[in-house]
Amino acid sequence: MSELAGHNAVLQGFIDKWLAAQPQQRVALAFVDGGRHPGHVALAALEQELLSAAYGIREAQVAAAKLGWWAEELAGATASGGRHPLTQVLFDDERGHAIATELWLAPVLAAMAQLEQGTAADYAAQLQAATPLHGALAALETAWWYGAEASPERAARLAVLNHLLHALLRLDADAERDRLPLPMARLARHGLDRAQLRRPGAARQQAIKAQLKDLLGDWRAADALHGPLSVFRALESRHARALAHRASGAADALATLQAGQSDTPWPTAWRAWQAARAWRRQAR
Repeated sequence: MSELAGHNAVLQGFIDKWLAAQPQQRVALAFVDGGRHPGHVALAALEQELLSAAYGIREAQVAAAKLGWWAEELAGATASGGRHPLTQVLFDDERGHAIATELWLAPVLAAMAQLEQGTAADYAAQLQAATPLHGALAALETAWWYGAEASPERAARLAVLNHLLHALLRLDADAERDRLPLPMARLARHGLDRAQLRRPGAARQQAIKAQLKDLLGDWRAADALHGPLSVFRALESRHARALAHRASGAADALATLQAGQSDTPWPTAWRAWQAARAWRRQAR
């Protein structure tokens, strides 16, 4: 019994890390019960683990080692059932075995390939650079929630946009990193250097709002794309899009982004209910 309790505590620790990054998903869990759908929650937590390794570890060699461990783990999970608590939950479900190994490995390999990427030349290049990793995560997630025949096109684009917005709200903290949240063309247009990214100013404000304008334009365009969304992906994107819209009209766009990331505004429950209703209809 104590061993089981310890395992569950470790598993909950990974879920809590995901919820810390996306607090609004606590509301979604009212509609995606972890008791009935443990793999849905475990997959979200696994995605957070991979993203934390890809973006949260500053030393590329350390990140590569962690991702290499995940590659080995996921490559052998079909046969072994996995060693990691998240993997064990996922491969205790028949969905884990139904999904091709290549689909499980694709996000890890994409994360490893982009570890030493520098700042993108322009906004289009940012989208292109983020697509392999976030598109692979969206493809895996879509297959888990809806089956191999479902299109991940819309989920992939929204995953990229969500990532670029999250990167933007860390602008001042990541000003010394090789890969900046604003592309080189935008920095040049507004005459920004790394030191200026760390402090408020008119040029930084204009550059952030220009980035938000491009992101919001692509969010509108994504409405026309095909494919279902997981409840978690839909809620994340609706939250991010609303936050981007609010920040685009704010006196201090970056402060608004940073303050709003951890908010759970009153429409969250409504958005989660809508996302869950769409999931149930599509999954029938």
